Amino acid sequence: MIRKSTLLTTLILHLISLEGGQSIDPDVMLKSCFPPARPSVTNINAICLYGNGRPRYPASYFPSSGHAYARRAVNAVNRLESWFDQCCYGGLSLGNGQILCCAEQAWKNTLSYFCVEEYSTKTLVHECCEKKGEERWNCFESQAPNPSYQPMCGYTAPPDRIFTWDPNTC
Repeated sequence: MIRKSTLLTTLILHLISLEGGQSIDPDVMLKSCFPPARPSVTNINAICLYGNGRPRYPASYFPSSGHAYARRAVNAVNRLESWFDQCCYGGLSLGNGQILCCAEQAWKNTLSYFCVEEYSTKTLVHECCEKKGEERWNCFESQAPNPSYQPMCGYTAPPDRIFTWDPNTC
C-alpha cells in the first residue's frame, strides 16, 4: 500500500509539473497524503529522516476556485510537515521520547485546526472531525494512506512556518 501511495503521488506531481496544475483533480492528490498518520515509536524515525522527501502542495496546484476541502487538507499536510521539522531539528536534544511527544502534539494540533476549518464551512465536515477525543485520533489514524511516512523519490520540500510545542505536557 505504501508503494502504491508513493507511486500515485509521484505520478500526480509529474502530471502537475507538465500541465501547470490545472488539469489534475486536487481531490485525487489527497488519496496519497491525507490524513497524515499518527506519530508513533514505529514511524518517528521515518518522520524525521524523510521529512524533506514527502510532498508539499503549494496553492499553485489548485484551480483558482473550488476544491476548498482539498485546500484545507493539503494545508494541514503542509503545516504538519513543517511542524515535524521543528520537532525533529528545532534544537531538540532530549531524545526520541521528546521528539515523539512534540510530533504527536503537532499532529493533534494540525488535525484539530483542520477540523475547526472544516466546521467553519457550509459543507459536510470530514467524518473524523465529528468524533471526540481518542475516537477522533483513531479515526484519522485508521485512514492514513502513508502510516510509515515513506518519502517520495527525488522530491525535496521547501521550509515553512514555525511550530512551538510545550515539553511540559510530555
